[in-house]
Amino acid sequence: MEFEPVIGLEVHAQLLTKSKIFCSCSSAFGASPNQNTCPVCLGLPGVLPVLNRQVVHFAIKAALALNCAIQKKSIWARKNYFYPDLPKGYQISQYEEPLALGGWLDVPIDGKNKRVQLTRIHMEEDAGKLLHEHGDETVSHVDLNRAGVPLIEIVSEPEIRSAAEAAEYLRQMRSILRYCGVCDGNMDEGSMRCDANVSIRPVGSEKFGTKVELKNMNSFKFVEKAIEYEIERQKAAIAAGEKIVQETRLWDSKRGVTESMRSKEQAHDYRYFPDPDLVPLLVDEKWIEFVKKEMPELAPARAARFAREYQIPEYDAQVLTVEKTMADYFEEAVKAYPAGPKKISNWIMTELLRELKNGGIEIEQSKISPRQIAKLIELIDSGSISGKIAKTVFEEMFQTGKDAEAIIKEKNLVQVSDTGSIEKVIDAVIAANPKQLEQYRSGKDKLFGFFVGQVMKEMKGQGNPTVVNELLKKKLSS
Repeated sequence: MEFEPVIGLEVHAQLLTKSKIFCSCSSAFGASPNQNTCPVCLGLPGVLPVLNRQVVHFAIKAALALNCAIQKKSIWARKNYFYPDLPKGYQISQYEEPLALGGWLDVPIDGKNKRVQLTRIHMEEDAGKLLHEHGDETVSHVDLNRAGVPLIEIVSEPEIRSAAEAAEYLRQMRSILRYCGVCDGNMDEGSMRCDANVSIRPVGSEKFGTKVELKNMNSFKFVEKAIEYEIERQKAAIAAGEKIVQETRLWDSKRGVTESMRSKEQAHDYRYFPDPDLVPLLVDEKWIEFVKKEMPELAPARAARFAREYQIPEYDAQVLTVEKTMADYFEEAVKAYPAGPKKISNWIMTELLRELKNGGIEIEQSKISPRQIAKLIELIDSGSISGKIAKTVFEEMFQTGKDAEAIIKEKNLVQVSDTGSIEKVIDAVIAANPKQLEQYRSGKDKLFGFFVGQVMKEMKGQGNPTVVNELLKKKLSS
């Protein structure tokens, strides 16, 4: 029997507010354990939450970017469960009346867009974190810095049909949230996390199988591998006559397996009820219109504009606009050197992206500014340096952040275009290779490349290739 996977994703995205959702504590990542805490996020008796307006503003922005319908009225609810890093014994969230409903996300699959429908977006507070790296591994330590950090949870319909689709969905989601400036998308820091609901069913069946939740995965790679493993685990279980049970499982990245964590609760197990300390949230049309005016040009629209305005291939435009920082970098470089958008695109997509990947850094951490890469390309076009020399200069720029002109001067890398100097080298090369000269003149045209190579070698790559080629042709044919 053939099976098809049925996958729905729940993305938890921390919002980039300076303070937490219901108190004034800092929401910054990386502080010493329990430094960013107060009676409110510690859940001490008698404290009252006060809603951070910026949280709602960012949540509306994300919902609009994902084509959701903003609800004019939404209700805060208490989601009751016990966990050591949840001091109150409940999480303030939204349930029956969330901030936003519906929406969709287009996911590029095999050259086509697949539209995945969304169910809802709601706001909630994050829980704390358990630490196990302080001495005795059998003891858990609780860090409540993260407790109360604002989240939006973005829930998809179960319309994803493969692990690869799920990973691409997450990449597109991350791109949108980062373009909007509402979440930094740093999955390794936990500011964007994913739960996946995975089930399988016979191909052609409309009935869903029993779903298993894969919890708190924090990289595209782990999401894809965990879902792939879980699909095969469920297939093997059914083939062996076993029953799939509804449960929550964790991904063990070291062993490459999912492991059972707990039986999965139904909604009624959380005993949701409206939070008596928070009034209903009312969002009027004026607020929504204000946020709409702030909406950025998102990646698909920007890619289309790049291809049209800068006359670069669609593929280049899509690569350059996946991340807002990359798209901004490209446009700043083009402003600095308007004559070379395609050449700038080439250098970013090959040389710069390679070095960024090798260094494990993002483009905003690059020591080469857009102005500097534009100037490097301008020097190539003007004949000051060759493309080969430019690569050497680029490597030095990436390591030091120095301007191309300074490096060229320091290392004496100026391209030689003087015909007299080049002719002397050509004459010496021809004189040193009489056998190859005879073969070339007898019809072996491919030896032209040999002579070019020898001249460039003697000139240490500094000869102007165009001038070298023109002079060589004249000398070899005379």
